[in-house]
Amino acid sequence: MQRMFFVGTITLFFTLFVSHIYAVEVTPSELDQARLWVAEKFSESPATMRPFSFEYAGQNSADFLGKWTCSRDEKKLDGQRTQITLEYRDPATGLAVRCAAIAYLDFPTVEWTLYFKNNGSADTPLLKNIQALDFQIERRPNSDQAQKNMYDTGEDMSEFILHHHTGSNHARNDFEPHQTILSPSLSKTIAPFGGRPTNGNLSYFNVEMPGEQTVITEGKTAIWEKTRTERKPGKGVIVVIGWPGQWAAQFIRNQTNGLRILAGQEQTSLVLHPGEEIRTPLMVLQYWEGDRQRSQNIWRQWMLKYNLPRPGGQIPPPLLTPCSSHQFNEMLNANEENQKSFIDRYLEEKLNPDYWWMDAGWYVNSGTWVNTGTWEVDTKRFPNGLRAVSDHAHAKGVKIIVWFEPERVTENSWLWDNHPDWLLSPGNVPDRVGWMRQWKILDLGNPQAWDWLTNHVDKLITEQGIDLYRQDFNIDPLFFWQNHDEPDRQGITENKYVSGYLAYWDELRRRHPNMLIDSCASGGRRNDLETMRRAVPFIRSDYIFEEIGQQCHSYAINWWIPYHGTGTFLIEPYHFWSTMAPHVTPCWDLRDKNLDYESLRRWLGQWRQVAPDYYGDYYTLSPYSLQDDVWMAWQFDRPDLNQGFVQAFRRSSSYTLTAQFPLRGLDPQSRYSIATIDGEGEQTLTGRELMEKGLPITIAESPGAAVVIYKKL
Repeated sequence: MQRMFFVGTITLFFTLFVSHIYAVEVTPSELDQARLWVAEKFSESPATMRPFSFEYAGQNSADFLGKWTCSRDEKKLDGQRTQITLEYRDPATGLAVRCAAIAYLDFPTVEWTLYFKNNGSADTPLLKNIQALDFQIERRPNSDQAQKNMYDTGEDMSEFILHHHTGSNHARNDFEPHQTILSPSLSKTIAPFGGRPTNGNLSYFNVEMPGEQTVITEGKTAIWEKTRTERKPGKGVIVVIGWPGQWAAQFIRNQTNGLRILAGQEQTSLVLHPGEEIRTPLMVLQYWEGDRQRSQNIWRQWMLKYNLPRPGGQIPPPLLTPCSSHQFNEMLNANEENQKSFIDRYLEEKLNPDYWWMDAGWYVNSGTWVNTGTWEVDTKRFPNGLRAVSDHAHAKGVKIIVWFEPERVTENSWLWDNHPDWLLSPGNVPDRVGWMRQWKILDLGNPQAWDWLTNHVDKLITEQGIDLYRQDFNIDPLFFWQNHDEPDRQGITENKYVSGYLAYWDELRRRHPNMLIDSCASGGRRNDLETMRRAVPFIRSDYIFEEIGQQCHSYAINWWIPYHGTGTFLIEPYHFWSTMAPHVTPCWDLRDKNLDYESLRRWLGQWRQVAPDYYGDYYTLSPYSLQDDVWMAWQFDRPDLNQGFVQAFRRSSSYTLTAQFPLRGLDPQSRYSIATIDGEGEQTLTGRELMEKGLPITIAESPGAAVVIYKKL
């Protein structure tokens, strides 16, 4: 086993920011900023410039919306949330535009969704370019000193910075963070590929306005001058789109100090039939001040409190959910006997799984798990149904996960043969995903198809004893949606499909209130906010196991989605700790009784020891890097429990034996006991030492991993 320990000498490290509070907390100033923005944008005045826009009958909403009849309603949802509903009505055509907003009193956060309904007796005029978000922010003008600095360096460090991320591409760099300087007259558009909302690009953004940088003179003579540079606290706004479809976001800088931000369903140009209603993406804004890591922790806290699903009223705990997919070609070669045997072996070795995972291929198919569309248990391999496996697991305290992919339909399946009227065929599918031309998708916007699917899956969940529903989606639906739109109905198929998809999960959760849903779409390609309010991503990316990729995935996704998971395979500490997350799926072959089970039991026990801290504040302690000659490190801090842990990784080509990382969020006046997860190198340091000088970590091997736990004394 590799040895992890501390060195006795602490090297001085300079850090620009030291927290003087015990945890990240929302400030009154941030709450006031959000409150004032809500009061301005959602006021009673019908002429108010709302934070959305659209075109109707050839005119922009800014030119006519203030002339329509407007009503406003406000009600308390609970002690911390107020719902504001605005409704505009066009007396000429009967179009009603409803904005349903929620203002949070304990977070500087506001969200809203728009609904368009035709209450008239004829088709509406053309409704197009619907932007669920359309508003402008201003940055402070540069001071004379900042202008001089910009002239001297050629760089304006007080300019808007757009922080955005690669989405899921089944790649090592999934979720990679990016920074785009939004200089004057620059316009940037970001969208996913193919209709899955986090395919290629994430739908989570942070717009930063850095504080002004000033140079302070500390000493000066005729030939010598000593100066230091300080930056005032910055501010910014988080912008998040909840839309499990094809969205687009635009960031448009003017020539002075303004930035216009627009977001919505990428394509809308349609008429509404009498009685017909559509909706927009969910929009969320969250204001912040200070530094960006702090802002991301406010976002994490809001996600954990108001968005993470709570089956049975409880937040999902850290979960261990092993599978045998790598031993039985997913489930194609699985049967009742070998599934029971694997469950028994995990229990025999005291590895204590929370769920047993049964993935693709348990249903009737033509010899490949990709043959989806007949959602019936294959009784040749499971003569007693999946119920025999679930009963066996339940009797031993283990629950069951079962994989579904109800939207993709292939030839030689029940849906293909019996209900072609429920299916959407592909249109102009790009060559990069040309294999999708052979498939169809079940139209969740079709009421008959939706009703059949909901009742059929509900029946399977109940009859087969399924505890956790896992839904995959290995198809890019945009090319199927667009193929079924009429020229004057562009975007309507997608809109109804997305609404049906969300309603389907809502109904499953209503019928099974204790059931958690796992969202998968070729890994992490459908992890928008609306989906994350109903599910968690057990496999955040289909790029699994490789250590540097896993470290980088965790590094970035922790900023936005607090609960996520991946798979682990090798029985080796560097691999094990590189793949640890709030959810873990072991893929070990437990038929081999010569595996190092002693180490597995120890490591899993250590993971369960620190896993509750995943719900705390998160800080990156090193730069993001895909290179193999660096260290990567981060910290999870639970101020409510007075504890936390640090994970550090020394990669294979790093010649650095010891690294030092200033920690965040500690009490500078308190003392902390510190040791590796193995109990080695125990020492006591003050919070001030740990934050100002840093935590020294030595890793003897390369590659190697260290997990350091700390507790406030």
